Amino acid sequence: MGRVPFLTALVTVVIVGVVPFVGGGGPGLTDSATANSAARSPLFASTATGPIEESVDVVALASSERITEEALAAELKAEAKALTVDSEHLAQKDVPKPPPPPVVVNTARSSSGSYSGGTSTAQIRASYAAAGQSCPGNVGGGVGGAPSRSSSQGVPGTTSGDLSSFAYAYNSIRVANCLQPIPLSNFRWDSCMEDRLFWMAESPSTNPLDGWGHNGTTREDGVPARGCDGNLAGGSGNSGATVASKWWASSSHRASLYRPGASTGGVCIAFAMTHGGIDEPYSFTRAAARWTYC
Repeated sequence: MGRVPFLTALVTVVIVGVVPFVGGGGPGLTDSATANSAARSPLFASTATGPIEESVDVVALASSERITEEALAAELKAEAKALTVDSEHLAQKDVPKPPPPPVVVNTARSSSGSYSGGTSTAQIRASYAAAGQSCPGNVGGGVGGAPSRSSSQGVPGTTSGDLSSFAYAYNSIRVANCLQPIPLSNFRWDSCMEDRLFWMAESPSTNPLDGWGHNGTTREDGVPARGCDGNLAGGSGNSGATVASKWWASSSHRASLYRPGASTGGVCIAFAMTHGGIDEPYSFTRAAARWTYC
C-alpha cells in the first residue's frame, strides 16, 4: 500500500510542472484553461488533448498494480517531453513558394539605340506556371505631375494628364502580358526629352517630319539639336495611352522601353510630350519615353 501514496505524489508533481506549458489561449480549450490563461504565459497553444483529460488518464495508470514505479516514471517523462513539441501548429505553417526562375533577356544595345529582346510573353507565362505562380497583378497609387510648360515659341509641353494617361496604359500593357508593373510614382516627366521635342516642333519647315529622329538628325534650317534622345512616337490625335500602345506594338521599341524579362528593381520610366508646333494644330503630338533608373 505504500506504493500508491508515493505514485500519487509523483503524479501531482509532474502534472503541476507540465500543465502551465499547454494551458490557455488556444482555440477549443476548456473554460477552466481559458480562465487560467491570464496567470500563465504558455509556450504553445494547441487544440490537442487538454490537460484535464491527461491528468485523469495518469491517475488511472497510477492505480494499477501491474505498472511498476520505474515504468510509470518513464511514461510520465515521455509524455512531458511530447507536450513540448507543437506539432499541430508547425504542420499548419505555409511553405513559401519559390520565386519564378529568372528569365534572361538580351538587352544589348545596337548602334541605332534600340534593344533586342528575346523573351516572349508565352515564355514568361510558362516560367510563372512552372513555379506554381500566376502572373503579376497591377499596382495602385498615383502618378506625379508635369509642369505644362511651353517652349520659347509657345509650343505646349507635357501635362499631368499626358503623364498619367501614359503611365496607366503602360502598366496595363505590362500586366496583360505577364510583366511586373512599374510603381506609378516611378513615372517621371523628363525636361531633357521635352527640350528635344520642342526643337522638332519649332522647325519652320512645313514638313512635320523635319528634325524627327534620333541623335544625329538635323533640321532644315540648320539650328543645332538640343535635349535628349528617347523612343519616339507621334502624329495626329495621339495621347499618352496611344503612344504606349504604339511602342508595345513595335518589337524594337518594346525591347527598349518595356524590356520583357528584365528586372524592374529601381526602374523609372521617363516621359515627355508636346502638342502642336509652328505649323501643326494642338492635336498633333510628339512623344518620347525611355527606360532609366531612379
